[in-house]
Amino acid sequence: MAVELTQPISDVDISFPRPDVRGEGLQVRHLMTTTPVTISPDTPVREAERLMQQERVHHLLVVADGHLVGLLADHDVQTVLPSPATSLSKWELLYLLDTLPVREAMTSDVVTVAPDDPVSEAVRLMLAHRIGALPVIEVHQVVGILTQSDMLQAVFRTQVGKPVAA
Repeated sequence: MAVELTQPISDVDISFPRPDVRGEGLQVRHLMTTTPVTISPDTPVREAERLMQQERVHHLLVVADGHLVGLLADHDVQTVLPSPATSLSKWELLYLLDTLPVREAMTSDVVTVAPDDPVSEAVRLMLAHRIGALPVIEVHQVVGILTQSDMLQAVFRTQVGKPVAA
């Protein structure tokens, strides 16, 4: 499967934040996305799936009354879809996805980090829990999301100037 770039690689912002001046290393705030895509737990799964495609993200933060209540990953959506061998018609399947709320598919026991946490701790959590994203919470409010893509972009930025293997 070929991947199509949405913008030339030369247009990608490759500036890299410096670790804080106290020498404590890189913090989550340096790499996180500060504008995460959020949805309500009452949002239909089909609408959430469309939003993921439209925003080109793999994770949606599920927020109710300003607080994080869950995380919906693209693989969560896949797990609620019937088997390809289903006897459901296309219309029955669409009805199912239009009526199934995100709360029925989301992960509600979400592992989170704070903006001041070291990136090394975030990596440890991602590996230990086998997850691809961590909501970033400060004073009980969502302030961002740190994803595997954010980490890979950071690695790329550190390699600028070195040959890229084909």
